[in-house]
Amino acid sequence: MSFIDGFVAAVPSDRKDDYIAFSRESWMLFKEFGALSMRECWGSDVPDGEVTSFPMAVQKKPEETVVFSWIEWPDKSKRDACMASMENDPRWEAMSPDKMPFDGKRMIYGGFEPVFES
Repeated sequence: MSFIDGFVAAVPSDRKDDYIAFSRESWMLFKEFGALSMRECWGSDVPDGEVTSFPMAVQKKPEETVVFSWIEWPDKSKRDACMASMENDPRWEAMSPDKMPFDGKRMIYGGFEPVFES
């Protein structure tokens, strides 16, 4: 069964084009390492919450937009091999946290095993 990496981040709204370019560039490497698909979604209806919410989770500022993203892998071992490559493949340097078009420290991410697919 596939494996999913999920991400939520707050991106400066005026850097949307930079974020899209960053995503396209990173997709080329993820694809080379075996990713099946990647989705980058720009928030258009992401309400603030009273107890929890996407904006609260990423400490969204007024001038930012929440993005929701995921990468589908054929399995966890392919994903793990890709993540390990980030330590020694210089091509990943262009996507290091200090070069991201957003504050990577406020990004939430994790790996998930699907339990239902349709």
